[in-house]
Amino acid sequence: MKNLLIKSDNIIGLNYLLNERDLKGKIDLVYIDPPFATGGNFTITDGRASTISNSRSGDIAYSDKLVGDDFLDFIKQRLFLLKELMSDQGSIYLHIDYKIGHYIKIVMDEVFGIENFRNDITRIKCNPKNFNRLGYGNIKDLILFYTKSSNPIWNEPREKYTEKDFEKLFPKTNKQGRRYTTVPIHAPGETENGKSNQAFKGILPPTGRHWRTDVETLEQWDKDGLIEWSSTGNPRKIIFADEREGKRVQDIWEYKDPQYPIYPTEKNSDMLDLIVQTSSDENSIVLDCFCGSGTTLKSAQINGRKWIGIDESEHAIKATTDKLNTIEGNLFIAKPEYEFIEL
Repeated sequence: MKNLLIKSDNIIGLNYLLNERDLKGKIDLVYIDPPFATGGNFTITDGRASTISNSRSGDIAYSDKLVGDDFLDFIKQRLFLLKELMSDQGSIYLHIDYKIGHYIKIVMDEVFGIENFRNDITRIKCNPKNFNRLGYGNIKDLILFYTKSSNPIWNEPREKYTEKDFEKLFPKTNKQGRRYTTVPIHAPGETENGKSNQAFKGILPPTGRHWRTDVETLEQWDKDGLIEWSSTGNPRKIIFADEREGKRVQDIWEYKDPQYPIYPTEKNSDMLDLIVQTSSDENSIVLDCFCGSGTTLKSAQINGRKWIGIDESEHAIKATTDKLNTIEGNLFIAKPEYEFIEL
């Protein structure tokens, strides 16, 4: 499949993908950052984008005039089309703000099923604001993460431990100077049969629990020096810091947006890299039907994915093509080639 950049109302564009390009069930990842029902316009003045609606005069990059039920219907129509386009292993990340996000979640529960809701991700978007307001300072928005099924693409994301993490999570040091911690070798739940309820070194699992693995493995761990015995004879598994790939990514992300965006609401590229790498595979198709400045498309390109972008704004198409043109291509990253379509 060729990469596609489509200038169109996205309802028209999505129907085109379904009916003319035969892409039903072929999109592995959708990321969208739709309007937030602010009731205003976002502008670009002398090449500088406004991040606040109606903040200044200038060329309108996009209008965000739909509010209330009209806005929810606007989103629902597009979500149904996106679901048709998504593969059974597909995921969707919908980026929205705190004022409307909880209403959007109800819509997404209806479209994708509450059983396919995965995360309400809090994204820290900016530094703390100290001006007076009735209420706490707002430094976040949210990303609603759903899958189409119970078996999506999932490439477990990890982030590096900091020095504080090492000190907190791996507080012990062995004779060789290696940092480590210990964890219980038993888990909740009793088993009547099998090897996880047998005696290890003459010790049975505590009442109501079972060994995390079979006794033969526990014996091998002990032989390899991977069991630490307390002064009271309690065995625990040794986990070395230098053998860990990193810590699991949690549901609070700190990815601040560009201070001087080229397009209103331009998003952090590292955040899009994380989403693309986690919820798609090489050569998966990634779709953003509110593509704005093209950050999603660039992340897809540099991570070896196919991509489709849709936007009806002339400014968005220009910002996207400019951003794609910054990818020079090398041994590892292909220079972007795509078909431009105006519907």
